[in-house]
Amino acid sequence: MNDYTTKSYWFTTRSYSINEPLKGTVSTDVLVIGGGYTGLSTAYHVKRLSPGSDVTLIESDIIGYGASGRNAGFIMTLFGFTLSLTKLRFGQERARDAQLYMQRAVDYSKELIEQNSLDCEFEYPGFLRVATTPHYVKRLQNELNLAEKLGLTGIRWIDKDNVREKIRSDMYLGALYEDRCGLVNPAKFAWELKRLCEESGVHIYENTPAESVKLKPSVTVKTPGGVIHAEKIMIALNAYSLHNRKLKRRQIPVTTHIVLTRPLNEKELDTIDWKERQGIEDARNLVHYYRLTRDNRLLMGGGNVALSYGKTVDRDPDEKIFTELKNNVRRTFPVLDDVEFTHRWSGPVSVPIDMSPAMGYVGDKRAVYSYGCVGHGVSITQLNGKVAAELLLENYSGLSDIFFVNRKVPPWPPEPFRYGLSFIIKKGLQLEDTIYERNV
Repeated sequence: MNDYTTKSYWFTTRSYSINEPLKGTVSTDVLVIGGGYTGLSTAYHVKRLSPGSDVTLIESDIIGYGASGRNAGFIMTLFGFTLSLTKLRFGQERARDAQLYMQRAVDYSKELIEQNSLDCEFEYPGFLRVATTPHYVKRLQNELNLAEKLGLTGIRWIDKDNVREKIRSDMYLGALYEDRCGLVNPAKFAWELKRLCEESGVHIYENTPAESVKLKPSVTVKTPGGVIHAEKIMIALNAYSLHNRKLKRRQIPVTTHIVLTRPLNEKELDTIDWKERQGIEDARNLVHYYRLTRDNRLLMGGGNVALSYGKTVDRDPDEKIFTELKNNVRRTFPVLDDVEFTHRWSGPVSVPIDMSPAMGYVGDKRAVYSYGCVGHGVSITQLNGKVAAELLLENYSGLSDIFFVNRKVPPWPPEPFRYGLSFIIKKGLQLEDTIYERNV
């Protein structure tokens, strides 16, 4: 087992009891492979929809080990890459449906946390997408114009002076503002979802990788210590879908990085004047995202990404990217020029070639998959788990009618062309950012 506490700061914020691995042969109605948000939400919702069903979840490491325990903890409304890209890929009506689905996902996540008293450092401060150059002002205003054209609400433009009333940085020229955004401690959120699952009767085994998965003649999964026979299966691997034969070319893992400061002191906080503690992203293609933690550490993530090659999912962290993130903290908040950084980590996110989520059946109705959160998965996975439960139980409420269920996903090419194409896409995004930030 990997030392999970080295994988992100969040894993060090409370003690955690690891479940025993699977040993022997078991039979179950529904087997969930993957102990991240998607898998946990699916298992929980299967038990809610069908309390009599036997549900088993296996995780190759510990619950939340992948992106679910290493992200920044934003419960936000962004679907895929941008609203404009969703419109370009799927059309106006589906872009509108995607945004409404994400708004519902945020509301549902908030309800899930509050109604079940999940101990995950939840706060609901809203969200700012900030413009740091005139080009980004235009980009964000175009996004707002599109949202208004689609009849979407809940997003508004605030000018430079109004942004400074919320947070003090000379870099900001304006921002899109949404009330609908929450923040959590990601690892605690995953572990509290585990608690909900077990209280509902889900059997959870950790340190239990699926070594082989066969769907015919019946669902059979082999693990290092045993065998599982199931009626239905949920493949909830996201970036780790690279290891599944049927899904490996439908998405790629891309590694994003995060740095974290020591707790800021009162003088530093007063100077920054981040009174409402909103989650923040900038308008770049290779976005920077940042927030304050419960104990007032400043988290900065994003920027450049590391691409995978072959079967690699967890890339080694890139020291250059960590340095770039630290410099961006200092550039955004000069008062923090000498601040100490205490933690840094990286983790894989799942990226389809069209940068949009996907889920549905694999082969037949005995197997369901979900992947492609593109780094914005904390909220969508909660509602996707409910959709997956309906698909597995064939108990359709209309929620699964959303367009990205059973959509046709363009495949990534095989290696080495996959790496080459992803490199070209990344360089194109970087080039546009460089042009937009020229002379800044």
